Amino acid sequence: MAKIEKIAKDKATKAPKEANAVKKAGGRARRLEKIEKASTVTFTLELPVRKFMDEQAKAAGMNMTHYMQKLVENHVIATAPKDDALALRLAAKRHVIDQTVALATKLDAAGKFDENFILTVVKEAQKDAKFKAQYETALGEADADGKTNRARVSLNQQIGRMIKKSVGAKGKRNKEGRVMRAQVQDAVIATYTLLEKPAAA
Repeated sequence: MAKIEKIAKDKATKAPKEANAVKKAGGRARRLEKIEKASTVTFTLELPVRKFMDEQAKAAGMNMTHYMQKLVENHVIATAPKDDALALRLAAKRHVIDQTVALATKLDAAGKFDENFILTVVKEAQKDAKFKAQYETALGEADADGKTNRARVSLNQQIGRMIKKSVGAKGKRNKEGRVMRAQVQDAVIATYTLLEKPAAA
């Protein structure tokens, strides 16, 4: 009888512990979501300023969001104290993106474009030891909440978008109209969007 009572007691104490663990995980996820939302900045530009910046972004082969992000990050890099961890990480990120875009333009001009172009560019880029080192620096330090994994996903998504934009491509769609993606194991990216170029007019 005592043994049965002990098992029942253990189950009773185990359930609240499991519930607390789930509750903590949910709370952590909500805090991370709030932090990510807090990083979004919205502001208004005068129309002439907006038009000017749109032209600058277009000339750089970027959309307005990425161009403004680059301006802010470059400001941090230029004004932060020497050896500042954030500035070093952002400088590495800018190096990775700029090198990727330059390589995409070069490979496209050489006739290397196909539906797997994002993978082609990334695999060519990662042959360079400096690129790989800068890529790892751009991810920052890992933490218990998977910060590095989120940084990797974010950076890879930005690399893919910039490659697509730099060569005037768009995401390839299937018969149902969904953007097609592929998975890979031997590259710094795990998934990528299949690309195609608009038909010539």
